[in-house]
Amino acid sequence: MSPGPATVTPLRPKRRCPECGRAAERDNYPFCSARCKAVDLHRWLSGSYVIPASEEEPSDPQAGEAD
Repeated sequence: MSPGPATVTPLRPKRRCPECGRAAERDNYPFCSARCKAVDLHRWLSGSYVIPASEEEPSDPQAGEAD
C-alpha cells in the first residue's frame, strides 16, 4: 500500500428525532431513544400511519370486445 491521504467517511448529518424533536442519538438513529423508536413502530403496526392508495378499478381488457 502506498502511503497517501486517508479517506474519511463523513458522519451522518445531525437530525432531530421525528417523535419528540430532541437531537438524534447514534444508537437509535434517526430517533433520540429506544422509546421514541418503539413509539414510531407501534404507530406503524397499529395503523396510525398509512400510505394513501388510489381506489381505481383496474381496466378490463375484454370489456370492449364483441362476441
